[in-house]
Amino acid sequence: MKKLLILLLTILLVLSGCAEKTAVSGAGRSDVGPLPPESAAPVTEPAPPEKKDTVSIVMVGDVLLHTPISQSGEMEDGSWNYDHLFANVKDAVEAADLALVNEEVILGGRELGLSGYPRFNGAFEVADAEVKAGFDVILQATNHALDMGKEGLLNDLGYFRSNYPDISVTGIYDSAAARDAVCVREVNGVKIAILNYTYSTNGNAMPDGMPWAVAMLDESSVKADFEKAKAAADFIIVCPHWGTEYSHDVSRYQRGWAEYFAELGADLVLGAHPHVIEPVEELTRPDGKTMPVFWSVGNFINSTAATGDGVAERMVGAMASVTLHVSDDGNVSVESYEAIPLVTHMVFGSGAPTTYFLSDYTEALAAESEAGRRDPDFSLEFIRALCESVLGKAWKR
Repeated sequence: MKKLLILLLTILLVLSGCAEKTAVSGAGRSDVGPLPPESAAPVTEPAPPEKKDTVSIVMVGDVLLHTPISQSGEMEDGSWNYDHLFANVKDAVEAADLALVNEEVILGGRELGLSGYPRFNGAFEVADAEVKAGFDVILQATNHALDMGKEGLLNDLGYFRSNYPDISVTGIYDSAAARDAVCVREVNGVKIAILNYTYSTNGNAMPDGMPWAVAMLDESSVKADFEKAKAAADFIIVCPHWGTEYSHDVSRYQRGWAEYFAELGADLVLGAHPHVIEPVEELTRPDGKTMPVFWSVGNFINSTAATGDGVAERMVGAMASVTLHVSDDGNVSVESYEAIPLVTHMVFGSGAPTTYFLSDYTEALAAESEAGRRDPDFSLEFIRALCESVLGKAWKR
């Protein structure tokens, strides 16, 4: 009997000890609920995002809103939409880390009346389409920036600011403070400055009290911008509106400015205005680094009323595609670049005109284009030969 009592006391002591251990194990956990079952998977911290050591940049040229292009935005139901202009390049634009477009004409809105050459005005819905296509930076320092005067400029800036505050619009300004600030976009941890200038405003004077309304190619102001860009950014892109219209040759004016940009420390130059493509070249900066120069990426979209020689050439543009490399010590440099040919598909009607990559353009599409009726030279064979002649090695097939 005595032995039985000792055995029962021993069992009670063991059970009491287990209960105490369980209580201690769960101490401090009343705020987080019961312990998970033993079969639950262990909790692991999410892996930190992989640091990218590259930045991809694309830029396209002139969104030239000739009257048929503007009219193509009116849909059959009475709404306005320009998504068709960018539909065939949208994937490439969206895939880039940073995408720029040269908005050739002011977007003053339909309230000012849509108009084509020589005093352009575009619809706000063009801005909608550019943003939906994936563009991050709208370049507006062009010779047509003041076609609609102060009202057009303010309407344009106001629309972007009210509807797309995260989009950078540069080259035109509505205050001295805005002009003094350098456009900088941060991508993958890299701060990229974008400087945009034009050679002219077609004789249109700056609005009263707004001498800074459009960024001009002026040595002193360009130099001041570079000083601010160097302090604020890791990489500097210059987007000049320059050159001779309809000429594939680089002018002395362009070369002089490019050499000045190199002297000031530019890393990349993406040019527009001539309405045709020009070569891609490397210049050497005083510090020995190379500076790629896309002298002109030509038109992105247009519908010229001209006929005869030269029309076919205006249908050919290029997408500048540049990849930057970020080294472990934070140094940013150009890793590679190429010019990807584009073709304006010149057809008329609601939602009709658009732009294709040359690689996607066909003989059947070329046969549909009004360009072939305006200029017998227009053909796939002509376009390929032109790109080979002008872009050379920069055209990577």
